Order: sequence, then C-alpha cells, then structure tokens
Amino acid sequence: MTKKSTIQVDKVNTQIVNWLKSYAENSKVNGFVIGISGGVDSAVTSTLCAQTGLKVLCVEMPIHQAESHVSRGREHIEQLKQRFPNVSSVEADLTSTFETFKMAVPTEEDTTKLNLALANSRARLRMTTLYYFAGIHGLLVAGTGNKVEDFGVGFYTKYGDGGVDLSPIADLMKSEVFLLGNYLDIPKSILEASPTDGLFGDDRTDEDQLGASYDELEWAMLQDEAQRNSDDFSGRERIVFGIYKRLNTNNQHKMIPIPICHIEKY
Repeated sequence: MTKKSTIQVDKVNTQIVNWLKSYAENSKVNGFVIGISGGVDSAVTSTLCAQTGLKVLCVEMPIHQAESHVSRGREHIEQLKQRFPNVSSVEADLTSTFETFKMAVPTEEDTTKLNLALANSRARLRMTTLYYFAGIHGLLVAGTGNKVEDFGVGFYTKYGDGGVDLSPIADLMKSEVFLLGNYLDIPKSILEASPTDGLFGDDRTDEDQLGASYDELEWAMLQDEAQRNSDDFSGRERIVFGIYKRLNTNNQHKMIPIPICHIEKY
C-alpha cells in the first residue's frame, strides 16, 4: 500500500493563494477566519491564507483541550504572526459554554452514542464561534478539510468543521498537505504529531478512530476510483479497503448536496 504524490508544492502553493485572494476580492470581504487546532491541516490552511496579504484571524477555541494541542496551536500562531503582519489571533475558551450545553440537554445511556454526539457538538460550537468572528470582521470561514477526509471517508462533523465558506486544501490528500506543510515551514512539532481531531478529550488519534492510517486510506481511495473491489485484495489490503468502503458508504450524506423535494407543478 504505497503511493507517491506528484504535486509540485511551489505551484500548488501559488495556485491556492491566488484562488483564495481572487475569491475573497470577488466576495467583497476583508479576508479569512480560521480555527487553529494544533494540527497540520489548520496550520497549512492558515499559512496559505496569510500569503494572500488579506486579513487573517486565527481563533483558538479550547474545550477541555489537551495541553499538547494547545501548545502546538500557539506555537504556530506566534510563528505566523511573526512572519505575516496581516495575521492576528484571539482565544475563545468554550469549555464553560460546552458544560452549560451538556447540562441543558438530556443524557443518553448508550455511552458510545453520547460521546459521539458530544464530540460533534464541540465541533458545532466552534463553527458557530468562527461565524461570529466572521460576521464582526467581514471575513470568510476557511475550511481545513483535505480530500481523503472530505470526499473519501467523510471524517468530519456535518455543520461543524464541515460548515465553512470555502475549502482551500480539499483537493489535496493528507500526505500532500504534509508535503505543503514542509514547504511552508510550519512548526516541526505539528508535522511530527499524530493527526487527531481532539474532540473526545483524550489521546485517541485519527487512526485509532478510523482503523487505518491516512496513507492506507489514500491508497484505498485510489483503488476505489480505479473501480477495484474487495475481491481484488487479501490480508491487510482487503481489511483497509473494507474500512474505506464502509466509511465512504455510511458518510455519503455528508458528501452529497442536501436533498431537495422538488414539487411538481400542477
């Protein structure tokens, strides 16, 4: 299960920055707001936004966040502000808001369903916060989803981190995001950290949740696009392909447009 990216990072960097700047100018906005998680996707996306020269507001939104996530996010923000004068930051600690929300809704005996619902609620509180700042400052909410997350396995929260105005890196595989991160000199601590969404308040990684690494899932996505099926594989490849197909099927509701009941004209 090996693959090699063929992107030219310098050209990809230029294309995305030009696309961001053109979209913002055509939308008559002042720039971008982005949630900083301490992960590679938000670090790369915010750096790309910063290169436009337009206003970029980086927002920290801790909710019982692990200290390692907080420190990586702050390291990136400080580095970005030193490199780009158009970048500013703000912290909105949502921990007490989240706790108030938990007290206002009924509990659930099924702890698996409860924990997932609360994790998604964290993401949706953050989305609401980003749009608050976007409204105040006349900014677009920049998404941080990559191709395998957004269009492969649907590994994001609908109307949470999936609730954005534009998606600069959604056509890049996770491995390509890391290549671009290296090129953009984002902090090594972020490049070396295991990817995690940080929504459960523990140390579980994305791989723990998904059952496969991003490299494996990217391989499976390419096999699926080539119209391969599970009978073509054995061993670990068959397992990974099965994981990919299950997630891709179950999360189609995130990837397709909202269904509309079109009324016949009588």
